[in-house]
Amino acid sequence: MRSILALLGSVAIAAAQSSVPANLTVEGIPPISPELRRSAARYMEFRKAEFLGWHPTELRMLISTRFGETTQLHSVASAGGARKQITFAAEPTSSGSWQPKEGRCIVFSRDTGGGEFYQLYRLDSDGTETLLSDGKSRNSSAAWSNDGGRIAYTSTRRTGKDNDIYVQDPFAPESARLLLQVSGGGWSVLDWSHDGNKLAVGEYISANESRLHILDVATAKLTRLTPEEGKVAWSGAQFSPDGRHIYTTTDRQSEFHRLVRITVPSGEIEQIIPGESQHDVESFELSPDGKILAYVLNADGASQLRFLELATAKTTSPKLPAGVIGHLRWHPTGGVLGISFSSAGIPTDAYTVGINGEFRPWTESETGGLDLRSTPPAELVRIESFDGLKMSGFLYRPDAKKFPGKRPCVIQIHGGPEGQSRADFIGRWNYLTRELGVAIFFPNVRGSEGYGKSFLAADNGFKREDSVKDIRSFINALKNDAQIDGSRLAVMGGSYGGYMTLASLIQHGDELRCGIDIVGISNFLTFLKNTQDYRRDLRRVEYGDERDEKMAEFLAKISPTARAGEIKDPLFIVQGKNDPRVPVTEARQMADAVKKAGGMVWYLEAADEGHGFQKKPNADFLFLSVLEFLKANLL
Repeated sequence: MRSILALLGSVAIAAAQSSVPANLTVEGIPPISPELRRSAARYMEFRKAEFLGWHPTELRMLISTRFGETTQLHSVASAGGARKQITFAAEPTSSGSWQPKEGRCIVFSRDTGGGEFYQLYRLDSDGTETLLSDGKSRNSSAAWSNDGGRIAYTSTRRTGKDNDIYVQDPFAPESARLLLQVSGGGWSVLDWSHDGNKLAVGEYISANESRLHILDVATAKLTRLTPEEGKVAWSGAQFSPDGRHIYTTTDRQSEFHRLVRITVPSGEIEQIIPGESQHDVESFELSPDGKILAYVLNADGASQLRFLELATAKTTSPKLPAGVIGHLRWHPTGGVLGISFSSAGIPTDAYTVGINGEFRPWTESETGGLDLRSTPPAELVRIESFDGLKMSGFLYRPDAKKFPGKRPCVIQIHGGPEGQSRADFIGRWNYLTRELGVAIFFPNVRGSEGYGKSFLAADNGFKREDSVKDIRSFINALKNDAQIDGSRLAVMGGSYGGYMTLASLIQHGDELRCGIDIVGISNFLTFLKNTQDYRRDLRRVEYGDERDEKMAEFLAKISPTARAGEIKDPLFIVQGKNDPRVPVTEARQMADAVKKAGGMVWYLEAADEGHGFQKKPNADFLFLSVLEFLKANLL
């Protein structure tokens, strides 16, 4: 009888595990319960629509959204109009732009398996795709010339690590030619001059240091535009129609990024908006006639849109809901600005904003039939950390009437490390607040962008663990919250947030129940050795150069693998096999180290993903597994 029951049990387990996508490696994760699948089903049907740009002669948007298993390109011909799918690949396609002037084709990029070796393609009106790049290297930052005859982009095809600049006629793929050899992986094409003679080129060194250059397309002569004066950051660049000026943002002589105009070629810098702002200008877009500059302020994680008339210096502020704005693009005829927008209760969708302030939705992404419009805004929580440094984070609370008393909380830490948690839509994680009564807190520790350049650099090098100490200060604030159960806290994060998760379990494990590490760094020395060549020097600036003996000793000391035995709480590790940023070896060695020390580990690895899960079946299984993990270890 026992053998029959055992056999039936094995059959039941095998049937439950048959729903695991074949490309996933699953270790220690129990079968997902049918009840959880049913209750979470609607939360896995959320969509979003990112605005990408405009057709040059029609009032028609290019967006990216998902209707099958992966995000693809779609066009929308009117506000509220149907979303017409125009790419149909098994791999995600989420960026692209129409050819200027005529709109004869779209140039877009796509990688394979999450490896981020992006290839450029031309999509013709009949749906034909033509490969424009070499099929092997990493190709990025493609920009159209204003006449629609050429694209400029960066490619690592020469060395595998240097982002050289190429120019190509996309209607003649064989025309690709190397325009400029560079050293380093931080180079990008930012804009073409309107006459097609020059390129604005960016050189990224670190979050605190970058440069702008002008590249003559005919002679390949590179001229540095920004002055040599220490660590200064410059972000974005756009030529004026007459080519006499470059518009950009910089933290030069300021804590925050401000709008400036640089005269070409003299390099004279003029601040456009007088006074010292307390917020970064995070994005901007010059109107086609060069008369109006739309820009977005990052005010403690919320976006504020402004229109600036350059001739009069008059600024207007369209009335938009509180939320996050991205992907600014003027229609080529002017008069209307396309944006992406989201808030706590609204998924990312495409909108237009008129000069008169009219705010109009073009897409309405589904939320699985759930009405989330009444979701309260994210609550801004301010604290002082262990050394008096002021910082903040966003708290999403469950409904106190539905879930009375103190509630458990998940602390979710962003990556980067120079990322920033925003007052944004949290997608399927709404299941935690709405169905399980779990609060979610998104801290912005030192090193996060949006709070000034000193704050951004406050975790660099030997100061790395100060950001881990910040988590203890946030934990103390949560424990003092009358609605949070300080004895039921979990921590999770992705990429650098994964490192922070592991470090928090080591240093603050007495305050935590469990942790979820998604594509996280487990050993800084092996990470720097194995990350892709084009990224290594950029990461050394942030984390420290392991070729320096003292820095190597420090990095070895603070690496989670060195202290794996101190992790006593249950741990869930998630990884994409093709991750070019944080290699799969980081996850595998951490899982092995914790298990060897007697710890409990769930492990999930996707053979067809990279730095995060993009394919819906994989993302769904990950989501359900996280819920099972939290139900078992937090609730």
